[in-house]
Amino acid sequence: MTDFSLFLFWISLGILLYTYFVYFLIAVILAKFSARKAHETNEITDWPAVTLVIAAYNEERFIAEKLKNSLTLDYPSEKLSILVVTDGSSDNTMSIVKEFDRVQHFHEPERSGKIHAVDRIMKYIQTPITVFTDANTLLNVEAIKNIVRHYQDEKVGGVAGEKRVISKEADNASGAGEGLYWKYESMLKKADSDLHTVVGAAGELFSIRTTLYQSPPPDTIIEDFYLSMKIVAQGYRFVYEPDAYAMEGPSATTEDEWKRKVRISAGGLQAIARLTNLLNPFRYGVTSFQYISHRVLRWTLAPLSLVILLITNAFLFSYGYIFELTLYAQFAFYFLALIGHVFRNKKIPIKGFFVPYYFTLMNLSVFFGLIRILKGRQSVVWEKAERA
Repeated sequence: MTDFSLFLFWISLGILLYTYFVYFLIAVILAKFSARKAHETNEITDWPAVTLVIAAYNEERFIAEKLKNSLTLDYPSEKLSILVVTDGSSDNTMSIVKEFDRVQHFHEPERSGKIHAVDRIMKYIQTPITVFTDANTLLNVEAIKNIVRHYQDEKVGGVAGEKRVISKEADNASGAGEGLYWKYESMLKKADSDLHTVVGAAGELFSIRTTLYQSPPPDTIIEDFYLSMKIVAQGYRFVYEPDAYAMEGPSATTEDEWKRKVRISAGGLQAIARLTNLLNPFRYGVTSFQYISHRVLRWTLAPLSLVILLITNAFLFSYGYIFELTLYAQFAFYFLALIGHVFRNKKIPIKGFFVPYYFTLMNLSVFFGLIRILKGRQSVVWEKAERA
């Protein structure tokens, strides 16, 4: 029994270290020695036509600012089509959109979810490049140009922009944790892109070659991840462009962030079940390595390893100094997480204070996401999380 506990302890610890630290270092090192060289982009004088798609549901607080921001992007106006698709909105979003003459508007009164909203308007898009962005984000002025320049490389099927969470000097748990998490995630995406390909784009800002679009199954929960990985599965690369970024406020409360995390976890587990072909390294090579290391482990074995590590460590406590030290370290980490939970809605200037809480919240959400999937309770309809 002791030998089996030791085996589980070291395997669990190894999985956690690999998932959150070692893979990042490996990706950075391998990228420096990769045979793939960055594509040399030429100066573009004749910019291709682009459609900017904004999916919105009850966004009357943000939509006017979003459209003003979209209309001031540094891209030839005759080459940039702006399209808003509203799905079941019951507030003033639709009437606000109608005030902008340059903006095309597609609306259906029935609320069917973002995936259905986007899918039904893709047939109207004739431009070679489609850019997707959320209604509650603002883009930097040169975002579209910085995205489009990558399509000079025919092997590029999509470009993932950067998500930036607008943080304040003093944030609550959701703001501080989300902001730090996305800084880490952005560094990891940069390493992924430099090595070979980004494994999954964020819906705040990403683009694709329009001809590569495939309608996701109608019950798909996180369509941005599924759509981008289907393009990667066709043999194309997804490039990360940090100088094309979408800015948004953090979740207003930890409850809103929890709701968002559980939905993403449920969608991630669903996507893994539907993208099993990408688990085959003999067919996809380095793509499989990246996909498993960055995504699959984080949504499967890593959360489970946290539980196994704590249980086996408690059993092995009396078997040596190292096990005493690691158990005390775990207790201290979860104690800090508990304190973070108690003060989750307080504004605290030391953002690192909330890291244990946010990390624990993120991994717990995987178990609740799994329960939702197994019970068939995760709807594709928007679960709108309020933003600060």
